[in-house]
Amino acid sequence: MTRTKCNRFLLSALQSQGVLCSSADALAWLQARCNEVHVKIDPVRLSAMSDWYMDEDQGRIRHRSGKFFSIDGIKVSTNVGNVPQWHQPIINQPEIGYLGCIVKEFDGVLHFLVQAKIEPGNVNVVQLSPTLQATKSNYTRAHKGKAPKFLEYFNGAGKSKVLLDQLQSEQGARFLNKRNRNIIVEVTEDIPYDKDFRWLTLGQIKQLTTFDNVVNMDLRTVISGIPFDGCDASSLEFWERMVELNDPFKMGMLVSAIDHRRAHLQLDEIISWFTDLKARSEIEVSREHLRALSGWQLSDEGIRHQDGLYFDVRWVNVEIENREVSRWQQPLVAPQQQGLIAFVIKKIKGVYHFLVQAKMECGNFDILEFAPTVQCITGSYRDSLDKLPFLKYVLGAAPEQIRFDAMQSEEGGRFYHEQNRNMIIEAGQDFPVEVPANFQWMTLHQLLNFIRFNNYLNIQARGLLSGVRFA
Repeated sequence: MTRTKCNRFLLSALQSQGVLCSSADALAWLQARCNEVHVKIDPVRLSAMSDWYMDEDQGRIRHRSGKFFSIDGIKVSTNVGNVPQWHQPIINQPEIGYLGCIVKEFDGVLHFLVQAKIEPGNVNVVQLSPTLQATKSNYTRAHKGKAPKFLEYFNGAGKSKVLLDQLQSEQGARFLNKRNRNIIVEVTEDIPYDKDFRWLTLGQIKQLTTFDNVVNMDLRTVISGIPFDGCDASSLEFWERMVELNDPFKMGMLVSAIDHRRAHLQLDEIISWFTDLKARSEIEVSREHLRALSGWQLSDEGIRHQDGLYFDVRWVNVEIENREVSRWQQPLVAPQQQGLIAFVIKKIKGVYHFLVQAKMECGNFDILEFAPTVQCITGSYRDSLDKLPFLKYVLGAAPEQIRFDAMQSEEGGRFYHEQNRNMIIEAGQDFPVEVPANFQWMTLHQLLNFIRFNNYLNIQARGLLSGVRFA
């Protein structure tokens, strides 16, 4: 029987035991790499950084090569939300990088070649990452170091077949109009790899997202884009795998991922709702000199908010022994508090639906993106839980309602120890179907369809959906 691409991904998602490496072995391998690899991150003064400097004419912190990224100042004006205007620093990195996975069949099941990668901002140093994770400055060797491993399979120089290829956004509150190429390629040839790589099934990767800070943001966004809507539900192989499931919730998630008949709203209705919100939303983002940002202080030690809110920008020296370059300096963005990212889900017409928020962030390409039900820095709402829709409901959820709960890191190449509590909360039948105007119910099948296109789901939503398991 010929298997569709979707069925092949689904079979991998249903397989929580790998042929070449167990999940327990993967966790032990990550810990061993963490213990073995030398990492040193130290603060440094801006005046002592050899390659980064304050460009007074342009009002930004930049690299002397003109590559990599810069720290810019912006002024934001908008009619969305309760704050009509503010200033902030933001990462300006206009390059499109690669976030890519190589896959290969072993015993008839697709396995992903994942990497134990160290990033300077990682909470726990080493995390599971895609096969390739590289900015354009890195893969064009602006750092004058080695080329990233396996680049040839993604740029057309090697023998591979593209299975997924998408441009996806990064954090809209931290990056200005930033996107990366999320790509999955299949190989049939043997690939030599070293101790920093392992082959895991999609089911294993999803299983590992349930552990705190194990699967990095980049791998989560790549696997979140895998659709299952073309699956042939009549194939014997598919149903045999479904019968193996003994968890009603995971079965419910699988039904939500492939069912296209019982959605609360049809895709055209959702697009019309979203288009109407965009048409009503206005935002103006203008560049400001870093020294002129209201409420922010720039010094030789970093950039921070005068009230100690939101985030800092710090300058650091980095030493990591197994990278293309072993020593460098750079800015890192460090949060003041951890955040909360949560989807509320509910069965409507017998199918699980996700409560999606249309959220504005100043760095978005197109004003609004689909976001989780709740996405916030919880410290900002400590004394006013009712001000943010559904925050009090999520934080007050009973244990039996919590279907997913794990701390997940943001991208360690730009953020220092930034992590969010990721949750999926199942609401009961008493939870209203009617929701505020900027919220909508969608099935997993619909969300996976929207991920295929640019600038619909934000990275927080994609990262959380990556943890939805079928096995």
